[in-house]
Amino acid sequence: MKVVEEEQLITVMDGPWSPTGLIREIVDSGTQEDPFYIMDLGEVVARYHRWKELMPRVEPFYAVKCNDDKLLVSTLAALGAGFDCASKVEIELVTSIGVAPERIIFANPAKMASHIRYASAMGVDVMTFDSETELMKIKQFMPHAQLVIRIRCDAAAAQCPLGIKFGCDPLTEAPRLLKLAAVLGLDVVGVSFHVGSGASETAVYGRGISLARALFRTARDAGHVRMQLLDIGGGFPGGRHDDIQEVSEVINAALEEHFPIGSVRVIAEPGRYFAAAAYTLAAMVHAKREIAPIESGGETHTMYFINDGVYGSFNCVLYDHQHVKAETLNDNGTPLSECSVWGPTCDGLDCVLPNVRLPTLAIGDWLVFRDMGAYTLPVASAFNGFPVPTVRPVVDARLASILKELRPLTASQFAATRSGATSGPPSPTAPASPHAEASPLPPPARAVFVECALK
Repeated sequence: MKVVEEEQLITVMDGPWSPTGLIREIVDSGTQEDPFYIMDLGEVVARYHRWKELMPRVEPFYAVKCNDDKLLVSTLAALGAGFDCASKVEIELVTSIGVAPERIIFANPAKMASHIRYASAMGVDVMTFDSETELMKIKQFMPHAQLVIRIRCDAAAAQCPLGIKFGCDPLTEAPRLLKLAAVLGLDVVGVSFHVGSGASETAVYGRGISLARALFRTARDAGHVRMQLLDIGGGFPGGRHDDIQEVSEVINAALEEHFPIGSVRVIAEPGRYFAAAAYTLAAMVHAKREIAPIESGGETHTMYFINDGVYGSFNCVLYDHQHVKAETLNDNGTPLSECSVWGPTCDGLDCVLPNVRLPTLAIGDWLVFRDMGAYTLPVASAFNGFPVPTVRPVVDARLASILKELRPLTASQFAATRSGATSGPPSPTAPASPHAEASPLPPPARAVFVECALK
């Protein structure tokens, strides 16, 4: 995981603006050749507000592995989110900006001993486990830990299934592990599950919560009297056109049935929900090659080479099973034709889109890729000497006046206000939902902002 220490100023926009409008301004300046992101802080705030509105009982603990951009992490910390960390470095990042250890869960069921010792030294006491060997390790290096048993509960379909690697069987393994933890004198305080990253089934959360309810009783029977935490994991969608209305209804109904208000603390581990739609990538066409049709009368296939690929931002195509969509920055009016999009490296596997239809592009034209904030930057490398894209954070002026007062954000991070880039639809400032793009920013006195200060 890369933690970039250089602080980048947040561009403050006065008036309507859009990511594509800003990209066009930057490209038209004639000085930009490398790929770059526009990061919309307003999208992050809007999604936090939407989460709190739909699931007020469920505390979001952002999954840092999804995107460890320090500004994204700091913004979520300022809003009041907790954090799901999977390693020593992630714990270092979150605690370095002032987040209290009580707002962190060490949610890696298979932890290195040195990482357990570090978590103990930093006061991060809550951690997950799903095996006998992990219990033995925790007994040796952190016997005072507050443990959360992770069970397997897979969605019928998910972008990245996780049950094949983590989670004990809730019916056969979990009761035995709970008894072993009691024999070892370890304190189990809760149950967690993860339905899989990018889950497309909502009913699975109801099954997971029901299984957790039964294990709460089993744990108490085994002597764990401080069962107080339910972690419903991640799997929430994060694209521009996705919403969590349906899944929130399933979760709220299951919580009402199995865990009455006040009985337990409920957290979740959303990652792509907060990160994906906030980042828009711009990449330039720097070369092209035309392949003649094999058969007479066939269509010529054009290969476009762009300055970002599967070793950079588009690692998500290989590792996160994403289906990215290319949009032309400027409509040149040419008809769509068969083509493919390739990354800049010399590896033949560096293919972003093997078969797509786009207008005819010239060298120097730019493509725009939306919803690129999840599982892209943290895995990107400078393989073959091609740089990882830079991030240009942007925020609406009204929202900036609120955020700059919330630690760990500071006024010095916000640049002078400039006029909006009006080309394209306006960016949301803090809408009630991802679909309400023109909704106004909630007034400063809204509770979502009152609760934001770091504790």
